[in-house]
Amino acid sequence: MSPEESHAIELLGRVPYGRLAASRRALPLLAPARHIVCDGQLLLRMHGGLGHHEACDGSVVAYGADNLNTAAPGDRDLWAVQFTGTAELTEPSRVQRARFGAPPAEVNGETFDPVYLRLHPRFASWHTLGWNSSPHPGHVA
Repeated sequence: MSPEESHAIELLGRVPYGRLAASRRALPLLAPARHIVCDGQLLLRMHGGLGHHEACDGSVVAYGADNLNTAAPGDRDLWAVQFTGTAELTEPSRVQRARFGAPPAEVNGETFDPVYLRLHPRFASWHTLGWNSSPHPGHVA
């Protein structure tokens, strides 16, 4: 694993959720997912009731996460990561399931039905946002 990929994985471990991007019937799809990192691969948990996992299984997808919404005002450590690779449906171990934590009770009024995808990253990148000595644009002094 390259230093860039290792750093992207390390950053991903700092936040619990991200967004999965795929194509479904030739149209773009963007879905939230919970993630954990296991042995350099990403395990994703999402709601099966929407059927997004079916479009992803065996396909090349992108997965991104960031700290843009969780950073404190004035925080100078803003970042975003993106992984691209092949996704496959998987059944995580009991230990891996526990690492995901408690699932949401429902999604769009439906009982949450967990499905899991394993993403084998082929490409990883990360980007940071920085400012000169001026305050963060969203910071009110």
